Amino acid sequence: MVGGMTAHIGPAGDPRSSAVVGLQWGDEGKGKVVDLLAAEHDAVARFNGGANAGHSVVVGGTRFSLHLIPSGILHPGKPAIVGNGVVVDPERLLEEIDGLAARGVDASGLVVSDRAHVVTPYHKLEDQVREELLSKGSTEQIGTTRRGIGPAYADKAQRSSAIRVGDLLDVALLRERVERSWTFKAEAIADLGARAGVTVEVPPPSAVAARLAELGERLRPRITDTTYLLHGLIAQGKRVLFEGANATLLDVDHGTYPFVTASSCAASGIGPGTGVPERCLRQVVGVMKAYSTRVGRGPMPTELHDERGNRIRERGREYGTTTGRPRRVGWLDLVAVRYSAMVNGATSLALTMLDVLAGMGPIRACVAYRTGGGGGAATDRFVPDGVRLGRVEPVYEELPGFEAEIAGARTIADLPEPAAAFVRRIEEFVGVRVGLVSVGPGREQTIRV
Repeated sequence: MVGGMTAHIGPAGDPRSSAVVGLQWGDEGKGKVVDLLAAEHDAVARFNGGANAGHSVVVGGTRFSLHLIPSGILHPGKPAIVGNGVVVDPERLLEEIDGLAARGVDASGLVVSDRAHVVTPYHKLEDQVREELLSKGSTEQIGTTRRGIGPAYADKAQRSSAIRVGDLLDVALLRERVERSWTFKAEAIADLGARAGVTVEVPPPSAVAARLAELGERLRPRITDTTYLLHGLIAQGKRVLFEGANATLLDVDHGTYPFVTASSCAASGIGPGTGVPERCLRQVVGVMKAYSTRVGRGPMPTELHDERGNRIRERGREYGTTTGRPRRVGWLDLVAVRYSAMVNGATSLALTMLDVLAGMGPIRACVAYRTGGGGGAATDRFVPDGVRLGRVEPVYEELPGFEAEIAGARTIADLPEPAAAFVRRIEEFVGVRVGLVSVGPGREQTIRV
């Protein structure tokens, strides 16, 4: 105590923390990378997104799918922190906690920011009817997961109809805020549903408030001020691993707008999403696949519509962790990856799914875009706009493929020369070293470079 007040807790002078972010359109394998790096850190914190995220981790042959809970939860005893930048569906969060407990996973270290915003039933209904309405006529859907993420972030910005996790613990305040939210939303949701040809039953505010209060009581021991918690850990010299959800090309500011998510997915989202400044970071690990995938709508210049694309999808199990939707598949877009690495200040790359390309024949990588048709000008700059990116044509470089299976490789020297050459070409083009290569879903199927 100083002068009767709590002494200021600031970030340590020696940056020791790390961040893991996706460099493509999501599903790059961030969950596995976080799980691996969590062993070297003292706590793991999510800073963005909601239950629309899906991180898969395989431990001892057992697959765990996580949506709201940080992947570091699979390391017993480490705090798993859901920061204020995450939008929390309390129903889904508790289902996830119960599911882990049923599988013997200790989730006692999980805490949630009291300032994280709540995804309510109204947000999910609004998301669903908006997507239905956008599917009518010539207007395209954004391709959301319909989990209420976008409407929850919109209410966070609008403020008047927002509910935060801390509000769940004050029944009178919660009722007041749910009532206000219902006032703003009920008629609008019903009208959108009617225009989309969908019958919508908007639950009364009393029922929603009662259910949220019940969920809040279950979460009460986990709700805290995570900003002070994180600064306290850092001041003690602890290493925090910041886990990004979704990915940079889906970032609301830096992605292929409007076909993006509603949050800041890049490393720049750590500050607003947790209250911890980026100067606390020692490293930013950018995760990328050896090819490209995307779920939902939006441009993807290297997309494959042939049998090879189908083979990659099946071999890579390219189906959404959250939705189960088949992912769109394409060749590696190095232009996009270099852009994302630049935006994030990536200090190393984690290359995943390299094993999927075994036996696929020659490998292609996009090294530029051509505009205005085949005779147009070429550019090596990414186009972070959903309309303009949809008009470019990829310029490919073809590299030798490799036939041998590599799931058993544990060093770069174990890789066939064409596979090792592919890794070197990625480093050369992106300008960032590859520090990790994943050759399978298991923890042990990893090459540390």
